[in-house]
Amino acid sequence: MTQEILVLYYSPGGTTAEMAKIIARGVEEVDGLQARIRTVPGVSPITEQTGSEIPESGPLYATLDDLTECDGLILGCPTHFGNMPASMKYFIDGTSALWMGGKLAGKPAAVFSASTSMHGGQESTLLTMMLPLLHHGMLIVGLPYTETELFQTKTGGTPYGATRLTDDLEDTPISDDERKLCIAIGKRVAATAKKLSS
Repeated sequence: MTQEILVLYYSPGGTTAEMAKIIARGVEEVDGLQARIRTVPGVSPITEQTGSEIPESGPLYATLDDLTECDGLILGCPTHFGNMPASMKYFIDGTSALWMGGKLAGKPAAVFSASTSMHGGQESTLLTMMLPLLHHGMLIVGLPYTETELFQTKTGGTPYGATRLTDDLEDTPISDDERKLCIAIGKRVAATAKKLSS
């Protein structure tokens, strides 16, 4: 039976979307595992404005069913002032019913992020994304230093999760170390889900 890992992201500029695709490839390098890629809509500053339930392009918007149906979660978004953006927080804040039912407890989870400056708050963003996952009882999977890219990266990459440093997608392509760490986090969550199910 195929297991699925939900790769859920918010990416207004495309950086975390690119990371999500690479992470999904890492998930699918593990036998019997498949990635389900989803995103979340932006939050409108006009409170009565509503958007379409289906995005104009890219992956579908995530639902609570995506979370309950998947065997693990990899959550990603850009760094906004050292924290996750409102759009991702808004989605996560809507998962109380799952928390009350313990629907995510025991599932593996990981996080990823990107920023436009070296000290732009990548690690604090990863930590803020972990907090609600811990409240849900999820098992946080990080990147150990057995992933040797952590020792040599001059851009993104932390033990807390995959990160990326970029000013502009065209001017700053993803580095080899960042790519390898994205693959690694996908593989680690997928392999953990597989072990937990056996």
